[in-house]
Amino acid sequence: MINIPDFANASAVQIIFCVLAFITLLTAFLTIYSRNPIHSAIYLVICFFSIAGHYFLLNAQFLAIVHIIVYSGAIMILFLFTIMLMNLNEKKEVHRPRITRLGAIVSFVLISLILIAIFINSKPIVGEYTSTGEDYQSIKVLGKVLLNEYMVPFEFASVLLLVAMIGSVLLSKKEKLEK
Repeated sequence: MINIPDFANASAVQIIFCVLAFITLLTAFLTIYSRNPIHSAIYLVICFFSIAGHYFLLNAQFLAIVHIIVYSGAIMILFLFTIMLMNLNEKKEVHRPRITRLGAIVSFVLISLILIAIFINSKPIVGEYTSTGEDYQSIKVLGKVLLNEYMVPFEFASVLLLVAMIGSVLLSKKEKLEK
């Protein structure tokens, strides 16, 4: 939790949190409820950005930036490529009955109410916080750890991702018909 000395900043942070929470819940619901898969992907990107805003409020800047790069960038590009490769048309789409949509809405509302009840009934942790003085959120510290102690696994992961990308391109490549 952020230690904010004066009341004006605390109320501003609470307002920003409430706005981000509203945007997150709204776009998550629209992601599920939207009929157009491209619109669902766009709503999911907005949801990811609002979650990154929550990370910024928690003073976890590195996690927020990595979240934006990995989820909003890479994962959503993969989703959009998948949607485009599947060539989803509304004519071929199987329409779900209204009872299924109603069940999804009821499930969403019930889970939301349960989560709200859990948050209302929860109690904050009270106790002393001991700090070692080392800043683990610092990009400089993370860079030194990644590129000194974990250099070989870091490079193995990059080679693995490169091989997976080349494999997926080769698998999706259509064979030419010989005449």
